[in-house]
Amino acid sequence: MATPIVKKNHNPSSQPKKPNTASLRQLSTRRFAAWVTEMALLATSGLVPLGLGMYANSRSDLNRVPLNPMLVVTERAIARPLALPTNYGIRNVAWPTNFLWTLALFAPTALSWWQLYLLAKTGSTLPKRWFGVRVVNEEGTPPGLAAVVVREGIGRLTVPMSIAYILWRYSFAFPNLGLFTSLAVLMIIGEGLALPSKRGRKALHDWLAGTYVIDARSPVASAEVVDSFRADSAMGNQTSAPVGNQNLGTATMAMGYTPQGAPIATDNNNLTSLWRRMQQNPSLTLFGVALTSMTAVLATLIGTQVYIQTQQSQRESQKINSQQFLALVKQLSPNSGATVEERQSIILAMGSLNDSQSIQFLADLMINETNPILLNTIQQALTSVGTSALTELKNKNQFLTAELEAVSSTSPEMPVRQQRLHINQQTINKILSVYSGQTQGLDLSRTQLGQSGTPGSSFFNLVLENVDLSGIRFKLANLNQATFKGSRFRSPGEDGRWDTYDDVVADFTQAQMKKANFTDANLSRVLMVRSDLSGATLNRASLANARLVGANLSSAQLVGADLRGAVLENASLTGADLGDAKLKDANLYGARLGRVIAIGTQLSFANLTKTDWQASDLSGADLERANLSNANLSATRLTGAILRSAKLENANFQNADLSLVDLRGANVAGADFQGAIITPSRQDPSDQFVQTPDLGAVSAVVKGVDFSQAKNLDARQLAYICTQGGIHPRCP
Repeated sequence: MATPIVKKNHNPSSQPKKPNTASLRQLSTRRFAAWVTEMALLATSGLVPLGLGMYANSRSDLNRVPLNPMLVVTERAIARPLALPTNYGIRNVAWPTNFLWTLALFAPTALSWWQLYLLAKTGSTLPKRWFGVRVVNEEGTPPGLAAVVVREGIGRLTVPMSIAYILWRYSFAFPNLGLFTSLAVLMIIGEGLALPSKRGRKALHDWLAGTYVIDARSPVASAEVVDSFRADSAMGNQTSAPVGNQNLGTATMAMGYTPQGAPIATDNNNLTSLWRRMQQNPSLTLFGVALTSMTAVLATLIGTQVYIQTQQSQRESQKINSQQFLALVKQLSPNSGATVEERQSIILAMGSLNDSQSIQFLADLMINETNPILLNTIQQALTSVGTSALTELKNKNQFLTAELEAVSSTSPEMPVRQQRLHINQQTINKILSVYSGQTQGLDLSRTQLGQSGTPGSSFFNLVLENVDLSGIRFKLANLNQATFKGSRFRSPGEDGRWDTYDDVVADFTQAQMKKANFTDANLSRVLMVRSDLSGATLNRASLANARLVGANLSSAQLVGADLRGAVLENASLTGADLGDAKLKDANLYGARLGRVIAIGTQLSFANLTKTDWQASDLSGADLERANLSNANLSATRLTGAILRSAKLENANFQNADLSLVDLRGANVAGADFQGAIITPSRQDPSDQFVQTPDLGAVSAVVKGVDFSQAKNLDARQLAYICTQGGIHPRCP
């Protein structure tokens, strides 16, 4: 059978025409407009419910519930690659917020897949259809789901975002999120720019997916665009299509139809080309397969041998340690006749073994030993072992605590058991002091390390001053009256940068820390949910962004403490001293602050919704733009406080001293002013705590404030409001 000869046509008229520049420019403009509209729709579908959720979360009349665990997982998954500080624990939000934020998560995802489906099946998303733009493949038909995923998922998103992330991650500005956002936008826009080719321009994502963007409103012009791209990709391939039918065939392909009997000469399928080359060179293909198989087998054999040798070395080391351990135990037996000095040497030698058997033996020996010299030696041996000994010491601590609780306080065994517990506690104290900065991941939960006993030989007090205890877990531990002055409970992690995802923080959830001393300690971002800090000293401590939800800080000293951004929802601070403390942007929703001393405290932008400040002193406090909706401020002293633009809806100011308070811009709708003092009085010379403003500023205290919906204003209050520029229907 004769093979038909296809002659190459050199007729210039048969070559595809270059697309008209004006039409290409118009298509590019509409293509960009369609893309911007797609992004705007996605952003709107997510930002609208997100914003509504944030608004609902700011409302004080909505019940609060724990954040949806799915949202917590998503938040942390996003925080890790972007190096954002994670929100440890599960915070409380308004109940509609859970639904709205879940909608903000699913709506853009559902919309994205719907648009991808439309693009795969019809070649146009809704915005592309509006702007007359269509995406087709080599045959002029809709590209299909696989090509669309490559085009949008890899070309448009993965490639530019990966380049932007690598540049940002290893730049000097990491972890500046603004820089990453700028880089990502630039890379996405840059990827969308067409790449030059011989007969036209083509974007990277279209090049990867083998697709073309055509003008759906002008099929003939679109055919010319496809022809120019295909001629560039054909690389001189021969064609058997008649010249006269070329424009017609391509035009019909651009509209989604392939003419009968018009074979397509161009073949850009990489997989097909690779398969043909493999068929043409079977020996080279076989060599490649054999080489790959041999490499895989060799790598498997080497890995297996390394694993076997490692396991064998570990077994031999354990065997040697076991033999040495048994020999040392035999020498420490009561019948060995060893002197105290010899027993000391044996104990120290056992500590040098640093294996689980020796650690357990030393921990048990420390409980039963009565010789003070040997007890001190055992503590030295366990300290030399390091933090790996803390697990066994923790177990012994819990066992001794249970024994102590089971014995009556009048029992003769009480002092003996108490002494054993104190020795255990002292050993833990020494290890934590010596190995400062090596506590990441250590778990001392439910450990009894609080002050116990009576002052004297058996008295114990945990003292860990100026040490690094970052990452240690003290959940449900007893740390009453412990001293942590100047200690650090947070470190920047492996990247060496603060406020990133890998920050190492301690966990004090539900820990007992009554009268503990944290003066000048770094507790920022530390988790202290429902912990008991009553009577604790936290002067000048850094508690920025710490989580103190439901914590008990009654009668605590927080003078000059940094609590900016801290979460103190439903916490109790009754009788606490917050003088000069910084609580800007802090969340104290529903907190109890009765009889608090908060002179000069910074509370601007803080969420103080439903807080109880009854009989507190807030003289000179900065409450600008704070949210005090439904707060109880009855009988409080607010002399000279700044309440500019504060939200005071339904706040209770009964019998409060509001003299010289700056209320400009505040919302006092529904606020109760019964018995409140709003008329400035002369300052008592003996009262030097609060500086009286200049008389010129007195007239501006309530100027422009709308008291129309305020409650229980008496005649004197109304007279002052009207004369000082306030707004009320009864003002002349």
